[in-house]
Amino acid sequence: MISDKPALRASMRALRKRLAEADPLAAQRAADCSAALPRGETVALYRAMGSELDTDALAQALAAAGRTLCLPVVLERDATMIFRLWSPGEPLELDAAGCPSPLPLAATVVPDLILAPLLAFDDFGGRLGQGGGFYDRTFAVLPEAVRIGFAYAGQRLDRVPMDRHDQGLHGVLTEVGYTPARKVS
Repeated sequence: MISDKPALRASMRALRKRLAEADPLAAQRAADCSAALPRGETVALYRAMGSELDTDALAQALAAAGRTLCLPVVLERDATMIFRLWSPGEPLELDAAGCPSPLPLAATVVPDLILAPLLAFDDFGGRLGQGGGFYDRTFAVLPEAVRIGFAYAGQRLDRVPMDRHDQGLHGVLTEVGYTPARKVS
């Protein structure tokens, strides 16, 4: 395993791109497993960028199950994210990080369950993100929220290198199902 995080990120970005190209139906299969997710009335998703596992089918499944949806919003690059209510089909605009997010008129909420994109994960709650720290900072101020990675099963590593500030996941949802973490890092 590569222990240098920048090198590992580059390697995992390339792998994720190959996984996305090889299995365009993975996101739908993952959405079909959404009933196995932990409880949570208000669920935060993300709008996929690049080769991130797309959340469209998952959003539809969660909305159909009666869950309230929201998306993260970056207001300042070094701050925690906020979350605004959102439903599939509602208009979005780019936030301070260049990610699609709900318009400012949408209500701000605190999610019970947060599904986060990632580059790599392990069975112990380890998560390798893009390196901006947005999710780690936000997870740290929302300790009661259940933190779930949303990824391709092929993004799993034996162990993700974790620093002191890194916040672990409670589980991961992939195209093969939901797996709770053995121990949150």
